[in-house]
Amino acid sequence: MLQQIYPQVPHHFQYELNKDMQIAAAHFIPHEAAGKCANIHGHTYFVNITVAGDELDDSGFLVNFQHLKKLVHDKFDHTLMNDHKDMFNDENSNDFPTTEVVARKIWEIVQNYLDTLPNQPKCLQVFVRETPTSYVVYRPKAGKQ
Repeated sequence: MLQQIYPQVPHHFQYELNKDMQIAAAHFIPHEAAGKCANIHGHTYFVNITVAGDELDDSGFLVNFQHLKKLVHDKFDHTLMNDHKDMFNDENSNDFPTTEVVARKIWEIVQNYLDTLPNQPKCLQVFVRETPTSYVVYRPKAGKQ
């Protein structure tokens, strides 16, 4: 994997963990404004998840890297994003699998998992690179973490 520099999130936590992963997936945007992206096409997404916290768990982890990979990579890799109806519902909302929405949905998956941990780490941001020249950073609004 290419080493990348990601935007930093100022925070007051003692520990910061970053997990990189690649996800090969296809999608399409079912909207007239999508142009060519209305057709099924694929990407090798580069995803970076930033987690921070003050307390380590009993095994000395802020969060286990393997758990983050299982939550995100195992769910989306080699899939058609639009088939994840629990995540992307194009019938009643604008939750199309755009890079912006993919980044937000990954944050929600990760933060929902982190909320179950006794040490209560927080997902500060999710970075999703769709192409070599295009990426999105999702950060929850202050007070939503």
